[in-house]
Amino acid sequence: MNHAKVLVFKSISTKGEFPAGYSYVYPSHRDKQVRSPLMLPVVFSSITTQTKLNMQQISTQDSPKHPLSFITNPIRNFFQQEAAGGILLMASAVIAIVWANSPFAEAYFHLWHTHVDLDIGKLGIHMHLLHWINDGLMAIFFLLVGLEIKREVLSGELASKKKAALPIAAAIGGMVVPALIYVVLNLGTPTMNGWGVPMATDIAFALGIIILLGKRVPVALKVFLVALAIVDDLGAVLVIAFFYTSKLSLTALGAAGLFLAAMIVANRLGVRRLTVYGILGIGLWVAFLKSGIHATLAGVLMAMTIPTARKISAHDFMEAGKNAMYKYMGATKPDQKDLNHKQEHAIHDIEHASKNVTPPSLRLEHTLHSWVAFLIMPVFAFANAGVSFAGIDIMASLTSKVTLGIILGLFLGKQIGIFAFSWLAIKSGIAEMPARTTWKQIYGVSLLAGIGFTMSLFIASLAFGEGEVLNLAKLGIFVASFIAGVGGWFVLSSSAPAEDEVDEHHDEDPHAGTIYLDGKELRTEEEIQEFFKPQQTFEKA
Repeated sequence: MNHAKVLVFKSISTKGEFPAGYSYVYPSHRDKQVRSPLMLPVVFSSITTQTKLNMQQISTQDSPKHPLSFITNPIRNFFQQEAAGGILLMASAVIAIVWANSPFAEAYFHLWHTHVDLDIGKLGIHMHLLHWINDGLMAIFFLLVGLEIKREVLSGELASKKKAALPIAAAIGGMVVPALIYVVLNLGTPTMNGWGVPMATDIAFALGIIILLGKRVPVALKVFLVALAIVDDLGAVLVIAFFYTSKLSLTALGAAGLFLAAMIVANRLGVRRLTVYGILGIGLWVAFLKSGIHATLAGVLMAMTIPTARKISAHDFMEAGKNAMYKYMGATKPDQKDLNHKQEHAIHDIEHASKNVTPPSLRLEHTLHSWVAFLIMPVFAFANAGVSFAGIDIMASLTSKVTLGIILGLFLGKQIGIFAFSWLAIKSGIAEMPARTTWKQIYGVSLLAGIGFTMSLFIASLAFGEGEVLNLAKLGIFVASFIAGVGGWFVLSSSAPAEDEVDEHHDEDPHAGTIYLDGKELRTEEEIQEFFKPQQTFEKA
């Protein structure tokens, strides 16, 4: 039983997030500190996972080591790293470029032009494989973007005017200045409609570089970059919706309106099953696909309808969790190797309570993160990054108005716009400087924001379609993203670590790592164990 109590303490002190009703103020978790009523924890699911693992370790402690563990362990460790998504994205792009310039280049381009047709009765969707990726898989990416925007606006870094002021100001500067630079260089030409390309920031690459820098970058700077990128994504969504939309079909738009209305009604009626929203969301996507408005926007609108309310209160969650733990500990036998029937029921109760206290929007966001980071984005990069340089005059291409406009927009425009607008916001008193952050580090983030890659490639495909101009745009995106990434890395790596940055588990909040329960501060392991101490004695079965 003592071991079970230690599990409870460890889960609360180091795992996940604590119910907002219990005001747990915990240390920074990897890339940012989160204190939010929507970012609800699955504290007891952490206990459940640890309990299952513990029992598994007990039952297999005498078992021989898995023969393939020397292969599976490094792979598992890689995907657990926060920078893994960015690394995989870069690898996908490099493979695409190499393949597109190899003797097998024809196979690469032929692959993405393969017709994939879907017919259901009289309704049919006929697109190339590339369009299924850009219009279909990317809708899931935009669903995740919409969920992140919604969370940040309701309870994150964009929830208050003071916290939101700096990333909003920086993002506006980082969109306006690059677009102006591109327009000036392409004014009066048919390629001027590509002004949206240098406005975007690829958060996966930028955040991946910051994470690799470790303690050299304060937590507050990472939070600033994430919030800036989310506002930037919102701007990109609006640009796509209003400026990169083809001819509209009123019939299809009407159908989209009905699906959206049905999702809103489901939300208002308290429907929490994500399956319902998934089915209606597919209908919304098809309607947008037929309407002329880019289908990926269906993902953003769907995100706005996913419920953010909990089914049970934080107090009810804690009571259910405590009772389940009492049941589990009471059913524990000496020298037990496997879970018994009562323990399995206790674990089920914990999982049920965790599901009910976690908003559907947060459950969906957590589910999508891995799929987007490790499948959708790498597939998108693999399909879109391939550019053949055969027969191309590289120097002439680099000096073309399209390529030059994108390079200068992403590399110069981003750093000038973000840094200048951040400086104005802070000096005017509208915003505050992130804790333990220097102006050199703000400049480094401004450079990293010039990594446009994924979103820039996406907007370029909308602006230019397929052909030589799109290849020029891709070349500009690659060059600018590379220069911006290397420049940002050198600036931030040369920045001195924060003076009072003791370790990764402490933030500027002096109360970090403290639980306040009914006004009482619980700081020590003994106090937390006393709270979870059973009120009755369980007899050993």
